[in-house]
Amino acid sequence: MIGGGFAGVECAHQLLRRGHRVRLVEMRPVRSTDAHATDRLAEMVCSNSFRSDNPANAVGLLKREMESIGSLILEEARRAAVPAGDALAVDRAVFAEAVTRRLAREPLLELVRAEVESVPETGEDWVVIATGPLTSPALEKALLAALGEKYLYFYDAMAPIVEFASLDREKLYALSRWGKGGGDDYLNVPLSRPEYESFVKELLAGEKVAFHDFEKAVYFEGCLPLEAMAERGIETLRHGPMKPFGLPDPRTGKEPYAVVQLRQDDLAREHFNLVGFQTKLRVGEQKRVFRMLPGLERAEFVRYGMLHRNTYINGPAHLDALFRWKKNPRVFFAGQLTGVEGYLESAATGLMVGTSLAQLLEGREPKALPFSTALGSLAKHVSFPREQEYTPMNVTFGLIEDEVVPGVPPIKDRAKRREEIGRRALAAVLRWREEALPAPALRPS
Repeated sequence: MIGGGFAGVECAHQLLRRGHRVRLVEMRPVRSTDAHATDRLAEMVCSNSFRSDNPANAVGLLKREMESIGSLILEEARRAAVPAGDALAVDRAVFAEAVTRRLAREPLLELVRAEVESVPETGEDWVVIATGPLTSPALEKALLAALGEKYLYFYDAMAPIVEFASLDREKLYALSRWGKGGGDDYLNVPLSRPEYESFVKELLAGEKVAFHDFEKAVYFEGCLPLEAMAERGIETLRHGPMKPFGLPDPRTGKEPYAVVQLRQDDLAREHFNLVGFQTKLRVGEQKRVFRMLPGLERAEFVRYGMLHRNTYINGPAHLDALFRWKKNPRVFFAGQLTGVEGYLESAATGLMVGTSLAQLLEGREPKALPFSTALGSLAKHVSFPREQEYTPMNVTFGLIEDEVVPGVPPIKDRAKRREEIGRRALAAVLRWREEALPAPALRPS
């Protein structure tokens, strides 16, 4: 198994808990990447959030499905959780350390710290390539040759993190949007219209990191840099990451013209993330522009925002619904490399590959998850041909097949329809689990 990120870790866990041996190869710290800062497994390099934990949301449903099978990533995420409204966010250092320590205790795991530079010969072995969007250049070149066509890619960006002690809290207020979660899980920076318009003007004028001549700016819509959004119009940001709706300032009783939200990034409450402020501004410009925000005039940055290239393969051209390589079914792909987007979705693909391999190792033909589940919808996304261009996707209700029940009229109410989709999906996952993973007896997580 190549890659110790979310997909590799979750895949390894599924096999280890059923008594199978795993050789997990992670190149850090022998070779690092442009985004990682440590050698820990499952290090979070962008946001510290797994997004909504509400089962009425597709990503919340995905969490429930994964937990019903036994997800290491979600188990440790809940232990390392920090306040984040109705989202599941974690102390990224505590989380990665716990995952790394957990796997280090596994007697059936061989953890190798080395860079894999070519696609391994399988022979009688099974291979999982879960190297993520930051695959090493040598292996990327080998995969390019093996796949016979160019990689697809897009640019991803990180948001800055600031020290809590450096903020002027007199200018901020604590409140979750619409009072969700604990009600006051976020710090909010209120802006008047002149403050907002001045901020956008300087954001657009700020010096950005340039692209190389051979690269083109292809962004993932779910993680656009702040500047790219601002270029779409003066009002775009206040209807995106700076929207004030549901965040009335308790000191005035009114919603500000725009709001910047800060989310706790560690359990000690020392670091806060600027929500949705992923950026390609140069470091000096980040200091200048972001310190224009009320309360951030003297902000100390723990991490600056940055831009990095994410690579992914053309899934439908190369993968089946079990994430097997069509050219060599003893090779599986998992994680963002397959064309899913997000921490949770990456872990979900690893979980599915791990359970498929478990079935094979136990002498059964692997059974794919139904496309009427959130998990199965991701498998369909990476494997089914389409007319439109293949692009990375987060899980959405639009990806999940809505089962048609004979004699039962379709539910027109959107909320009730999604509730029913979720109920059926969870029931389908439980049935699949009983059929696909009957033995050997699972070890405790």
